[in-house]
Amino acid sequence: MNRSKQPFNHEREHIDSDMIKIEVNLDDMPAEWLGELMDRLLAIGVNDVYYTPIYMKKNRPAVLLSVLLSKHLLDKVKRLIFTETTTFGIRYSPWTVHRLGRKFKTVETKWGPVSVKQALLGNQVVQESPEFEDCRQIAEKAGVPVKAVYQAVWKILND
Repeated sequence: MNRSKQPFNHEREHIDSDMIKIEVNLDDMPAEWLGELMDRLLAIGVNDVYYTPIYMKKNRPAVLLSVLLSKHLLDKVKRLIFTETTTFGIRYSPWTVHRLGRKFKTVETKWGPVSVKQALLGNQVVQESPEFEDCRQIAEKAGVPVKAVYQAVWKILND
């Protein structure tokens, strides 16, 4: 089973109040650099990284870099962004994140086992999601579309 690496303990529903959201507008950076930056940010332990297409003054196309991280990583992340991007400034603000509890169960498909992440609100399962890497690996071995593995898992979960 290939479980996603979780840098934080999310077994129980909780509130993270020591979070920071960073935003940076980037209008003069190659896409390859953005991909490398995302990999490096995730490697140092940020919670999330995403890009949003935007338009800046004079209608210049750009990318909004958004990063969600624990407060203790702020200096390290700022340094990485300043050294790996073309920005002259970073905006950041405190955030509070309400996280559902998480647990895993295994579902047996005709091609093999798939780990399923479950989200808990209190003690109630309110979301379930097959782990993509498990589905991808099984699909590759079995020579079937990833979509077919997902559909098989969803069928088992809903029976």
